Amino acid sequence: MPLMRRRPLLRAAAVGGGAYMAGKHRAQGQAQQYEQDQRLDSLEAQPQQQPQQYAAPPPQAAPTGMAPDAISQLQQLGQLHEQGVLTDEEFAAQKARILG
Repeated sequence: MPLMRRRPLLRAAAVGGGAYMAGKHRAQGQAQQYEQDQRLDSLEAQPQQQPQQYAAPPPQAAPTGMAPDAISQLQQLGQLHEQGVLTDEEFAAQKARILG
């Protein structure tokens, strides 16, 4: 007969332990929800700040050196001018276009 008595006690211990853990888990969830609500309430209570207007960035300085592509174009123009393919006016116009 002692075996028959163990099962109800074991069952009661298992149910009680499960209920304890469920209650503890629910309490933790409620505490987290309460903390989250408090944080939201404090954020809503703060005065909203207007977005800051940022000043325009300063203009970029003009590049001091010439690009390698512009240098090679000027060299080709100079060779064409020396060969007589380009006149002085054409050479000056193309040079002004490249130098901007």
